[in-house]
Amino acid sequence: MSHALQFYYNGQWVNPVGTRTLDVINPATEEVCSTIALGEAEDVNRAVAAARKAFPAWSVTTREERLAVLERILVVYKKRSEDMAQAISQEMGSPIARARDSQTWAGMAHLEEMISALKTYVFDEMRGDILITREAVGVAGLITPWNWPMNQIMCKVAPALAAGCTVVMKPSEVAPLSALVFTEILDEAGLPPGVYNMVNGDGPGVGEAIASHPDVDMVSITGSTRAGIAVAKLAAETVKRVHQELGGKSPNIILRDADFEDAVTRGVKSCFSNSGQSCDAPTRMLVPRAQMEQAMQIAKTAADSFKMGSPADETTQLGPVVSAVQYDRIQKLIAKGIEEGATLVTGGPGKPEGLETGYYVKPTVFGNVVPDMTISREEIFGPVLSILAYDDEEQAIQIANDTPYGLGAYVQSGDLKHARAVARRLRAGNVNINGAAWTVAAPFGGYGQSGNGRECSSFGLTDFLEIKAIIGYGEDA
Repeated sequence: MSHALQFYYNGQWVNPVGTRTLDVINPATEEVCSTIALGEAEDVNRAVAAARKAFPAWSVTTREERLAVLERILVVYKKRSEDMAQAISQEMGSPIARARDSQTWAGMAHLEEMISALKTYVFDEMRGDILITREAVGVAGLITPWNWPMNQIMCKVAPALAAGCTVVMKPSEVAPLSALVFTEILDEAGLPPGVYNMVNGDGPGVGEAIASHPDVDMVSITGSTRAGIAVAKLAAETVKRVHQELGGKSPNIILRDADFEDAVTRGVKSCFSNSGQSCDAPTRMLVPRAQMEQAMQIAKTAADSFKMGSPADETTQLGPVVSAVQYDRIQKLIAKGIEEGATLVTGGPGKPEGLETGYYVKPTVFGNVVPDMTISREEIFGPVLSILAYDDEEQAIQIANDTPYGLGAYVQSGDLKHARAVARRLRAGNVNINGAAWTVAAPFGGYGQSGNGRECSSFGLTDFLEIKAIIGYGEDA
């Protein structure tokens, strides 16, 4: 990629201050597919200075001016969509059909939703003679992950720009190619210099510098709970706003009145989507105790039906996980599940037959899992499902809520009223009933150690705004 060894700030591609680089590994081939520059604190200083300089003018642009910018970005994004899909497929091993129809599409969908939200968003309202106005937080530092690169980049950049913030972004160093394409898109769309800035790098070199920078007014991070805690501690020194979308261990309660075979099958497919690399994946399936054996057999059939293979193959459904580090972690947790006495239904340790090259993980299902097992507590971030039994509905809800996380939850029932009642009792930022289609219009974020703040649509826009009260403003004539 032509700009892989450069950063972007003040409206230009620039060379880094230092000389550190990092090879980007294609997880399907285990070969180097690109090499990027790694930034350091001085690169961040320069990017933040550009953002700070651009903020006064950008923050007072009109709604119409910001809409025009977002609409230009959308035009270029659509034009570059195949480049984006190919980059995502190479950097994280996403099957190309999924890279197009899910990964790349998500970025476009979020941008379209933000354009729609901005058109009608209420920035000013009167309460008596008090004007309540919402204005940009300031310079926003954005730290994004590798598992849904365009979903998460657009979830942050689009609302930040819509709010009138200027941006300094650090994409994941594991999957940075899509961010380079994205930055080329914004460059072509013609944003004012300094409004959008991007520095590649790792957490210690760039992420920490962003989080602790005194001229960054807000940090939005999507990543592990560990990374979110580190960012919050660094940000505390300057009392900046911190927005976190972190880990999850989402329960999927299959109630007794559900269509059991359909619910279990859909649960497996949802868990294994994106090779299990989604923070809101339904990784804990809760079934009536009497139906555990039936659930294991249905889950085995569903898991064994996935077609694994090269991400370049249009028919591949399940690609590799993103890196050797992730592969090794997943293997250790699979071994832990066996060691602690869970029933290995299908899959297990090692790579699938015929896929010895690449970070491929066997689609794995464990049955007879109990709540205190490691695989029931820890986020695995791979195609691994745990099936737990419950004796009654109260116990199911108790097990579902027995987690430090609270990002997603799922309920399956043949009775919508019943499902709604259970959904209200689950401590999670998103609860999905009966496999409802995912939508960019719903707020996304979590309870507890899944973070704070909300992304998507007007909810995401609100999180990049400060509320100001002007008392004695007076009523309009």
